[in-house]
Amino acid sequence: MAAITMRLPVARKAVGPSAPRGGEKHLVAPGDTITTDTGYMRGHGTYVEEEKLIASVAGAVERVNKLVCVRALKTRYNGEVGDIVVGRITEVQQKRWKVETNSRLDSVLLLSSMNLPGGELRRRSAEDELAMRDYLQEGDLISLGQGVLVQVSPSLVKRQKTHFHDLPCGASVILGNNGFIWIYPTPEQKDEEAGGFTTNLEPVPLSDREVISRLRNCIVALVTQNLMLFDTSILYCYEASLPHQIKDILKPEVMEEIVLETRQRLLDLEG
Repeated sequence: MAAITMRLPVARKAVGPSAPRGGEKHLVAPGDTITTDTGYMRGHGTYVEEEKLIASVAGAVERVNKLVCVRALKTRYNGEVGDIVVGRITEVQQKRWKVETNSRLDSVLLLSSMNLPGGELRRRSAEDELAMRDYLQEGDLISLGQGVLVQVSPSLVKRQKTHFHDLPCGASVILGNNGFIWIYPTPEQKDEEAGGFTTNLEPVPLSDREVISRLRNCIVALVTQNLMLFDTSILYCYEASLPHQIKDILKPEVMEEIVLETRQRLLDLEG
């Protein structure tokens, strides 16, 4: 006979509505009136009809002085200065690489902007141009070694001062603003003096692979329940998933359980 998995119901603590920091965001749907004040200027995601500023997309209203625009909740990545992104090489061209960054257009990485092995600083020569495929080739993730890539909506990645996190569970994550999240084993020692481009293709131990797989499934669970991704939410979700096997995290009822616990801990943390 086939084995049947049964889970007994458990009492859950009621989760109250969260109070976001910095005030409540004004969310609108297509056709909603944003304002009737004619002093505002129309930005992206809006149009004017009968002297009313109306939303053309579903998203959050943003105001910069008199300019009003609507940032769509689900859209392609729109890069900003200072963003941390994880990209994949799609093409090797003359003196540059084309990079997929989940944006509307492919990004460009110039050979002159590439840090050579050992952090060597000099003008790039014809020999460097011929050796471009030795550094990065099609399918490579930029300057990253062994790990797992998770693609999520860019709107679910919370903007923070740093997007590089060494989690206490033994793995590290890079939360790309473009929705590409890289999970990899935390290096035992960081050689900051070497600098430059490095690629680590050493086999990953089983214990590290299990941690990475659990983190990956936790991120998928958070995304499924539309919870923002940042270091604290990922760590809380990881700790909530420990009583379950890695493969069970993707079950709908387990997802809901661990994300509810994560949301409650985040609310308690905010006070």
